[in-house]
Amino acid sequence: MNVSIRIDEDLKREFENLCNNLGLTMTVAFTVFARAAVGRQKIPFELSMDIPNPETINASKEIA
Repeated sequence: MNVSIRIDEDLKREFENLCNNLGLTMTVAFTVFARAAVGRQKIPFELSMDIPNPETINASKEIA
């Protein structure tokens, strides 16, 4: 099954570089995230309403 997501070009490039440095593809990284979320029945990192960073603000604007 294919899944499409929208992501900022700069963030995508940085994430892709990180994945490459870890020896992963972006697909494998997202699959690891999905398996961890399903296995733990929660997002596998903390989410908070603290002052959002610029990337979060921009992402929120894109969704609205």
